[in-house]
Amino acid sequence: MDPLSEVLSLLKPRGYLSAGFDAGGEWSIEFSNQHDTIKCYAVVSGGCWLAVEGISEPARLEAGDCFVLPTGRPFRLASDMAIQPVDSKTVFPPARPGGVVRVNDGGGVFLAGSRFAVSGSHASLLLDLLPPIVHIHKESEQTALRWSVERMMEEMRESQPGGFLIAQHLAHMMLVQALRMHLSDELNGSSRWFVALADKQIGVAIKAMHANPAYRWTLQELAERAGMSRSTFALRFRETAGETPMEYLARWRMLLAADKLENSNDPIARIAIALGYESESAFSTAFKRVMGCAPRQFGQGRPPVAPPLNAANRSGQAAK
Repeated sequence: MDPLSEVLSLLKPRGYLSAGFDAGGEWSIEFSNQHDTIKCYAVVSGGCWLAVEGISEPARLEAGDCFVLPTGRPFRLASDMAIQPVDSKTVFPPARPGGVVRVNDGGGVFLAGSRFAVSGSHASLLLDLLPPIVHIHKESEQTALRWSVERMMEEMRESQPGGFLIAQHLAHMMLVQALRMHLSDELNGSSRWFVALADKQIGVAIKAMHANPAYRWTLQELAERAGMSRSTFALRFRETAGETPMEYLARWRMLLAADKLENSNDPIARIAIALGYESESAFSTAFKRVMGCAPRQFGQGRPPVAPPLNAANRSGQAAK
């Protein structure tokens, strides 16, 4: 798989709610607890404002726009950003698939989409690879998403047999399409990993590491894949991704290992060999350095304490 598909596959997003939001008049709603949640919505009609924690300027959403909030940050939707927000818990009843929540009898803006739950002790590390907000507002990109949105709306209206499952699949399509479009866009305010992946030369090296994580990559080999000198590649990779190529490789290996530890019965020795380590001891040392605990502790449910894969302040440890 390509790197984006791999990250999403490890997150295992489950579309557990496809619904609508219809608001009118003056309103402002704060969505505070979004832990391990990805939201993907389209503006069917009308418009409103979207503000995401950590992003300096709010985004104006208009009919046809699609937005994805992949990192679980708190956010706010409002008709006017000057209005004091209320907590979403006071507005939204218990979730039900296909339901439509109305505020002030609706009529001002209608949103349709899904929210996804992600699982795993390493989910937060993976979510940090994604941009805090994806806003699809170019007409050419909206056209590619419109079919999925219209089909989802139809499934919500008609409540046909199997409609819930179809809506989930359509939501997954919207999510992947929006993230893929973001990769080819200007990437303003995106995550460093997305910027690195979109870079034509650095992206080639990242794809090579993902295609064969067990291979004993050297800096020279990765530089040759990128068509750059060794020193230029090393500098450019660190400036773009926020870490060295060997740090990236080590962390990606450990995220793959974490997924195996949580979701398979493979012994640690087999996981170590599959990821290119000559011994279980060498693998365990690398895992503890990256994930903050030993593989056996992680397999017993202890959460990782390591920084995200694209953090800028690393100690310079290399993949062994």
